Amino acid sequence: MGEGGEKAERGKLPVNEQGNLMTATGDENLKDIFHTIRITKTPAVINYGASWCRVCNQILPTFWELSKKFPKLSFIYADIDECPETTQNIRYTPTFHFYRDGERVDEMFGGGDERLHDRLWLHS
Repeated sequence: MGEGGEKAERGKLPVNEQGNLMTATGDENLKDIFHTIRITKTPAVINYGASWCRVCNQILPTFWELSKKFPKLSFIYADIDECPETTQNIRYTPTFHFYRDGERVDEMFGGGDERLHDRLWLHS
């Protein structure tokens, strides 16, 4: 449960106060997000998950909490079933892709709250 009684539902994230957290709603929306990351060169992390993935659902509340601790990063959640075209090369869930200066610079497979925090710290 987040502050103010907000809770991350399965596969969905509540809005955070910084406005740096979003959920891709489909392939076109995720393509627009990729374009924005490339053009603005905003540091970002994309969490590729699935509603049926136990580990994905366990890490979502942490992903939401970390978005508040790293306000200069954009946090994007993309469900592979909602974005099948743009996520066809994702083989493991969760997979995290990290972007800096418009380019993907790192990736992480699987969960782990501390691992994710450390990787975000490295790329923030």
